Amino acid sequence: MGLISGVLGFIFLSALLFSKAQGAIHNYYWVVKQTNFTKLCTTSTILTVNDSYPGPEIHAQKGDTVFVTVQNDGPYGITIHWHGVRMPRNPWSDGPEYIAQCPIKPGGNFTQEINLSTEEGTLWWHAHSDWSRATVHGAIKVFPANKTSYPYDEPDGDQTIVFSSWYKSNVMDVLDESIATGGDPNVSDAYTINGEPGDLYNCSAESMYSLLVETGKTYLLRIINSILNEEMFFAIANHNMTVVGSDGAYVKPFSTSYLFITPGQTMDVLVTANQTASYYYMVLTPFLDTDSSYDNTTSRALIKYTGNYTTPSSIPTPTFPNISDSLPAQLFVVLLKSLADSAHPINVPQNITRRIFMTVSVNLYACPNSTGCTVDGNNKLAASLNNNSFVFPSTALLQQYYDNNYNVSLIADELPNKPPTPFNYTTVANMSAYTSEGTQVITLNYGDEVEIVFQGTNIGATQNHPMHLHGYSFYLVGTGSADFDNGTDPGRFNLVDPPEVNTIAVPRKGWSAIRFKADNPGVWFMHCHFERHTTWGMSTVVIVKNGDTNETSMRPPPSYMPPCS
Repeated sequence: MGLISGVLGFIFLSALLFSKAQGAIHNYYWVVKQTNFTKLCTTSTILTVNDSYPGPEIHAQKGDTVFVTVQNDGPYGITIHWHGVRMPRNPWSDGPEYIAQCPIKPGGNFTQEINLSTEEGTLWWHAHSDWSRATVHGAIKVFPANKTSYPYDEPDGDQTIVFSSWYKSNVMDVLDESIATGGDPNVSDAYTINGEPGDLYNCSAESMYSLLVETGKTYLLRIINSILNEEMFFAIANHNMTVVGSDGAYVKPFSTSYLFITPGQTMDVLVTANQTASYYYMVLTPFLDTDSSYDNTTSRALIKYTGNYTTPSSIPTPTFPNISDSLPAQLFVVLLKSLADSAHPINVPQNITRRIFMTVSVNLYACPNSTGCTVDGNNKLAASLNNNSFVFPSTALLQQYYDNNYNVSLIADELPNKPPTPFNYTTVANMSAYTSEGTQVITLNYGDEVEIVFQGTNIGATQNHPMHLHGYSFYLVGTGSADFDNGTDPGRFNLVDPPEVNTIAVPRKGWSAIRFKADNPGVWFMHCHFERHTTWGMSTVVIVKNGDTNETSMRPPPSYMPPCS
């Protein structure tokens, strides 16, 4: 009780110190610990928050502040990231290990302050240390602020739907084995919908997730893809979905028979129970147009109507695009557009002061010795941005930046604005697959108007890449196939109503262009949201310098940060 009382007292004091923040104050106390779950006929010991899988939800309104104390009773270090929350001027609570903080050691705790500002809709939280996010994750529901409302009719129901990866083995053992060999990690054994695999897997029919609906009612489904290494298609038999939001921002509503959703993304959809009262399958299946290994299984859940009717002998199942058909995936992406109205204005940068052209590749790295290197001789799999495979520092980069008086040159090298060697990115057949390693970062001045073009390449195992930037939402202004053409492609950018998102799918052998204003000073991780690619080095850090005032500068660190030694 002494520890809990002390922690709660700290939370109360923190709430008083930050009482000038807009909105309400919310406090949560979480315990990270190992818990046994039985799925696929096997009992597995997994890491959880408060014994739940998926983990507990955070509920708040736009503009609120949330304090979460994380008590680590697990066997290894942990960090928690608030995916899609801008965290204005406060990178100290953002969470990625060795970027914002060092892990919370077993037996330790850390209180994080989550500052909700412009976000509204569905976001999520997850572990950001090793591969712990496989089972340590949950939803953040951000409701409209007082005296405001949804830009659509109030739904009759509100339900979170979380997609996850399930491993029979300990996921940390899967990661360790992959690192030891330098090869591809084993794929998951199942996908889950709200923690349940569904009836296509052994020993899983009775526990299959079901959503009870009432004829004529409309339901808001908050869909989160927390899967480790696969992009997904999702559909509901005989029911269209109206997409109304993505990544904590509203979009122009559009009707669709399927969703395409990458790891890291969220989708808010409205579903109306307008069919004959019965059972209908919700189905989750992978999209992967690549030669890489993947979990080629399918998860199912049920929509069940209320009322008296005979349980169907054959339950309707939706139809899907082919698993490797990239056209439906890209067609879905271009349907996403911001509301861009007076109540939900956008501000797309027009006067670009910093342009970055960034190749995204899966590579090889030549090892100095044979340890952990068994791929094509003495090599290991790697991944890169502009031919640099990111190396994590041994202590938190944010703390180094602060301790060195914001002098980036003392803590890291600069990632180049373009690849060291230009080439025909999507057609080259003889380009070396090897990459270099280093802790390279992107440094931006406060107020820069930034454009980044992510270019997929033909190096290694080509596939889509879900790129995510911490500390920011950005505008997806364009996407296309083949090599980006700087002469013609910018003329096709959507600068009127592009979606404001935090995670995008860079298409296989194609490109995506984003824009944002560097108005959130701090040290922010940018990475592929495939866990294996982050492990292999497909990441960098965006450091946004302080502005000229306190209000445009990073806040100082809290009184306590998890120690690095």
